[in-house]
Amino acid sequence: MASISHSPVAFTGKPASDLLRSSSNGVRGVPLRALGRTRLGTRRRDFTVAAKLRKGKKHDYPWPQDPDPNVKGGVLTHLSHFKPLKEKPKPVTLEFEKPLVDLERKIIDVRKMATETGLDFSDQIIMLENKYHQALKDLYTHLTPIQRVNIARHPNRPTFLDHVFSITDKFVELHGDRSGYDDPAIVTGIGTIDGKRYMFMGHQKGRNTKENIQRNFGMPTPHGYRKALRMMYYADHHGFPIITFIDTPGAFADLKSEELGQGEAIAHNLRTMFGLKVPIVSIVIGEGGSGGALAIGCANKLLMLENAVFYVASPEACAAILWKSAKASPKAAEKLKITASELCKLQIADGIIPEPLGGAHADPSWTSKQIKAAINEAMDELNKLDTQELLKHRMLKFRKIGGFQEGIPIDPKRKVNMKKKEEPNLGRTLHVDLEGEVEKVKQQILKAKESSSEPPLLRLNETIEKLKKEIDLEFSEAAKALGFEDKFAALREDFLKANSQDQLVDPAFKSKIDKLRDEFNQSLPKAPNYESLKNKLDMVKELSKAKNIADKNRKAALMKQEVNEKFKEVMERQDIKEKFAALKTEIQNSGVSKFGELDSGLKEKIVKLKKELEFELVDVLQSLGLDVEVVKSKATYLEEHTPTPEVKSQIEELNEEIHHGIESVVSSTDLKYKIELLKLEIAKAGKKPDLEAKRRIAALEQQIKQSLAAALDSSNLKEKHEKLKAEISKSIESSGGLDGSLENDSPDEARLKLNVGANRTFV
Repeated sequence: MASISHSPVAFTGKPASDLLRSSSNGVRGVPLRALGRTRLGTRRRDFTVAAKLRKGKKHDYPWPQDPDPNVKGGVLTHLSHFKPLKEKPKPVTLEFEKPLVDLERKIIDVRKMATETGLDFSDQIIMLENKYHQALKDLYTHLTPIQRVNIARHPNRPTFLDHVFSITDKFVELHGDRSGYDDPAIVTGIGTIDGKRYMFMGHQKGRNTKENIQRNFGMPTPHGYRKALRMMYYADHHGFPIITFIDTPGAFADLKSEELGQGEAIAHNLRTMFGLKVPIVSIVIGEGGSGGALAIGCANKLLMLENAVFYVASPEACAAILWKSAKASPKAAEKLKITASELCKLQIADGIIPEPLGGAHADPSWTSKQIKAAINEAMDELNKLDTQELLKHRMLKFRKIGGFQEGIPIDPKRKVNMKKKEEPNLGRTLHVDLEGEVEKVKQQILKAKESSSEPPLLRLNETIEKLKKEIDLEFSEAAKALGFEDKFAALREDFLKANSQDQLVDPAFKSKIDKLRDEFNQSLPKAPNYESLKNKLDMVKELSKAKNIADKNRKAALMKQEVNEKFKEVMERQDIKEKFAALKTEIQNSGVSKFGELDSGLKEKIVKLKKELEFELVDVLQSLGLDVEVVKSKATYLEEHTPTPEVKSQIEELNEEIHHGIESVVSSTDLKYKIELLKLEIAKAGKKPDLEAKRRIAALEQQIKQSLAAALDSSNLKEKHEKLKAEISKSIESSGGLDGSLENDSPDEARLKLNVGANRTFV
């Protein structure tokens, strides 16, 4: 074994550490150079131990040499890598917000026109702005769950650090998990709000593509959760309340993260958070995905922004699992109950922080103020609890979620809430969208008229059906607002009960329905949504009128085409052609070119053929279900049958008197009762009534006809009619008419007969 020779100091009995100490201990140390020059063994070899110091770069501090003392947060804010963006983020329009873009463009165009022309368009601009704000309000007060998911993922939505720098007086970021890594997807630090210190930690997304790549799109690795865990211990040791901000699609699920213990890191955080002795408040500012969000979300109070979502699986993943297609994500979002309002009902979330119309990105500063107020309120409540109460409060918050135990009676209030049916989420169409759709249909109808083509009936029918659904919803809202909902429900139950017993509905019940309907119609103008309902009714009325006209024109065109085809078939018949050819040959052989110069034989043949053709064509029209009436020319008819002005006025007076008389008879109680019974019998019998139903219907019809005839015969209308008939006969005789009878009636007299006959057989 080699030994050290020629040593200036004996080492025996002395530890090496004592030999290297200073002379303050009474022992003089051995210089390293002298130790290095000691000879080892019998062979003499000189060697030296030397160390060189490399000159490194001078440390560059992240803050400037002359920082502005007026910067909010002081000099320490310069330590943060989070700086304002140099370029303003580009506006992003979500799919359901596109109807608002058209209104924005109109406002910009009108302002530009006002600037260029110098004209005053202030009224138009104010009207468009009011319309825009109303549409925005309608849109953001009826958001569907999937729309809230899209808002929570909005690229311009304020991030964790945006809110922190807005609500804190001072903030310094703390880095590293003390294991060699600093995950940028989770940011931690100490800050003050109104002079009180808090530990902040939260998921940090990027504000553009470069930042998102740097922050891994807000998806933490195990290092990020271990950094948060270190800060939890630090806050618990120093007594700092903890505020966490949740905004992540979930923990980063790559192979490396799993190898480094992603699940273990999350589980460790969950266990630790339940034992921390300081108040914890968690705020969901965007989307909270699965365990990645829960790892910093086991708090005494869980608050959510109005358009934030909190889920165990994203709607797209849920839809892909259950319905094998990500296109079913709207249905999945509705079933998952992931919105703030739904989670508050389930007592998972403890409060909702309001957002401005348009989402948090519309006014980040106002949103941050609401978050700050919510934090102060929650901390004031939690600071009143001692340590044991605080731990118990946190434990009970999670123990009560979804907990049910057999044998324990349920609180009646809770039982009622459990049984309460959820209102169906009916997709409402915005008033702006409806107006735009109706306007498009109108333009298509006008284009069809100009080009003499058929209007788009399919689009027209779809729009009318959509408007009818919206009107039904508006009527339901109006009934609810005016307090008629319970009355309608009770009346509906009575009606169903009467029908279930297979009995005729009592006319008294019909009058009850009419009374309630009249009462509702009178109160309808007081409903808050009356203007919207009225506008939609007007749109339906206008489109229905256009549809009726289009249907009539289409039917008339089809009928015209069918009549022409039938006429063509008649005219191309062989016998008709032969008769025409024979008659034409006879006329040509006679050498006469005018009808008046023809002999009587040819004239009779022409008239005979004409009448034969008329009969053929009349048969064709009657086969198509058309009524045919052969009339004289208008000039001839008026010349022969025009009564005097006095007779005309008498006919009109008698018509009105007959009309009022029939109305008074029909409105009588007895006859009205019989008519209602007849209607109910016909409705109940359906399209194929049995013999008994036919017998009852025929008996009721006979009774009504007899009552109506008896009432009309008892009045003096019959005498007036006979008297007027005689005057018309005298008038026609004096004016050179054909005869004194009413067989050749005037137009007014024909209408008189028609009115009387129609009113007698109106049932």
